[in-house]
Amino acid sequence: MKSVNIASNEVSQGSWRPSTKTRIILILLYIIAWIIFVGLSIEAGSFITNTVFILAKPEVVPHLWQQVDLRDLFQYGHGFFFTMVMIVSIVTVLKAILFYLIISILHNKKLSIEQPFTFIAQRFIVRIASLSLLIGLFSILGAKGAVWLSVQGVKLPDLQALHIGGADVWIFMSLALFVVAYIFKRGIELQNETDLTV
Repeated sequence: MKSVNIASNEVSQGSWRPSTKTRIILILLYIIAWIIFVGLSIEAGSFITNTVFILAKPEVVPHLWQQVDLRDLFQYGHGFFFTMVMIVSIVTVLKAILFYLIISILHNKKLSIEQPFTFIAQRFIVRIASLSLLIGLFSILGAKGAVWLSVQGVKLPDLQALHIGGADVWIFMSLALFVVAYIFKRGIELQNETDLTV
């Protein structure tokens, strides 16, 4: 009981420090976010490079490393090709931006464990939720376009290869994050009321 009182006094006085376990978890999350961000950036760059090769030298595309072959779509129609490339590029770039936001908030240590209900935390959650919603909407758009093109007889890779699969997961995540952001907003209001009464 005494240790609990000491811990609560340290938190209230602002001298509380995260435990070693918490620091290790935050460092691991930071490293994982960096790895995912770099991977998504490479993915976006390679997709754009593949697009340039299709425009310049379509016969080279099958020999590129882990590239999506959209030559049939290019032959079917340049407008359809550029639309699909734009959608896939937007989805990939939005994913990279999402992980960049995670990296930046972990790097700058803007989240406070002593006072988790802050405007910075709430704004961060809203941004992540908005990006997730956009990723989901563009993924749905790309998936619907891919299905329509397949019906027209265009040979396309599957949605996972195009990196636009799982739109429903992104939208569900965004809705859950919007709820969390609302809870944080309410927590900020209650925290401010408590500070005013003290």
